Amino acid sequence: MTSRPAAPDDQQGEDGQALQRGRGSDVPAGSRGRTTIADSVVEKIAGMAAREVPGIHSLGTGMARALGAVRDRVPTGRPEVSRGVSVEVGERQAAVDLDVVVEYGVSIADVAAEVRTDVITAVERMTGLEVVEVNIAVDDVHLPDEQDEEQESEGRVT
Repeated sequence: MTSRPAAPDDQQGEDGQALQRGRGSDVPAGSRGRTTIADSVVEKIAGMAAREVPGIHSLGTGMARALGAVRDRVPTGRPEVSRGVSVEVGERQAAVDLDVVVEYGVSIADVAAEVRTDVITAVERMTGLEVVEVNIAVDDVHLPDEQDEEQESEGRVT
């Protein structure tokens, strides 16, 4: 029995024999091609997960929230799910940065831990990417007597 030199697509077996990689129908469908995930997809997933955590009032810095509130009121405008979220997405990993406003009276450390857990779980489950870090910047505390930007600029009649 003669062996041939290994081609670039071949792998060496335990006995030193060249093994051909499967081609065509021998290759599982899941490994035929490449999947890329846009940053905006991860931003939306992270934004939704963070907003669902009790104690989070909103996401975004003061200016971003003000501009977003105006944008949200435009009849054709949709709420900006990714406001306050920025991400870096690689081939297998993602890093998430969040700017949040918490409700007065909650434990910021507890809310931040829950946000991290929920964001990591959602992003990893939906994308298959490994989340290497979730950085959280608490930009403000929403006091009970404060009105939201959305409520301040609405008219009396709807």
